[in-house]
Amino acid sequence: MLAMAVPGLASAQAGDGKPPSTFGPVIGNALLCRDQLDNLYFYNWLKTAFGPPYKHEGGAYWFRTGEASLWGAPVTEVMVSDDTSELVFLAAVAEVPPDQLEQAVRSQAGIRHLAADASSYPLRVSNPGSTIAYYNNKSKIYCAKFKPLPPRP
Repeated sequence: MLAMAVPGLASAQAGDGKPPSTFGPVIGNALLCRDQLDNLYFYNWLKTAFGPPYKHEGGAYWFRTGEASLWGAPVTEVMVSDDTSELVFLAAVAEVPPDQLEQAVRSQAGIRHLAADASSYPLRVSNPGSTIAYYNNKSKIYCAKFKPLPPRP
């Protein structure tokens, strides 16, 4: 049903190693904090596109993404928050160092991620709120927001 509701997702075969054609616009825009974050939506989208998560750890469901890439950088995993945190987030692991990922995002999406401090391994933060962090010799890019308040009874 979700595949019918999301154009381009129906053509993806979960587990075939190829991301759906909408991977960049859907996941990329959410990682850049250009979209609303709804962890149930992204969980269902990722499950439909890549099959069930391979682990549930650290307040997130982890999905392997096969041959996916964003902004020209290979992306091996995407994580979406579960409901145990006061934050809702979407994150991805890119197989390039943070400075290369920042340059790729800036050149293709026009969003700069500036170093938050002068340390050897600074977080890089954009105006919309996305963050690029060191993750061993790779990068992790994420968007995290506080969950909206539930409706009043």
